[in-house]
Amino acid sequence: MGLPAVKFAVYEDLFDLPENLVGEIIAGQLITHPRPAPKHARAYSTLVFALGGPFDQGRDGPGGWWILDEPELHLDRDVPVPDLAGWRRERMPSLPETAWFESAPDWVCEILSPSTARLDRVTKLPLYAHHGVRHAWLVDPDLRTLEVFENRDGKWLLLSALENDAEVREAPFEAASFSLGSLWAD
Repeated sequence: MGLPAVKFAVYEDLFDLPENLVGEIIAGQLITHPRPAPKHARAYSTLVFALGGPFDQGRDGPGGWWILDEPELHLDRDVPVPDLAGWRRERMPSLPETAWFESAPDWVCEILSPSTARLDRVTKLPLYAHHGVRHAWLVDPDLRTLEVFENRDGKWLLLSALENDAEVREAPFEAASFSLGSLWAD
């Protein structure tokens, strides 16, 4: 007797999820997790504000980026949803008309939580590297850390690890700075 056939997730599987869940398709598997907890949401919201003004809108910074929260990426058969992502406008002059992005971002940021840290590190980071994402940030609100990575030949190189209230002026956003401490809820 053979093994049961494996059912690979399809895009339509995401439509049936309850609104309190975020759904992603990674390596053919439907992966769900709850919406962010308050500490996670605080780091996420503050980071959008810290980077959005100078880099997306050009306020006190160079502009030239699209900075978006929870964009749905369509990377071959995978449908990851990073917490934040950024595209250089020189590479993507206008936003797509679709509800998703078929072009890999230049930068992704995952805000780690106990329920998503393993997925973000072990599964999604290699996927992003494979698709040519140039920079990745991992923010951990519980440890109060930021890890900054650069993709070198499909492998992530850790450029820096910051903690607590350190000044953040990191690739690819070196042109402006903010306090890492502004991301923490306490």
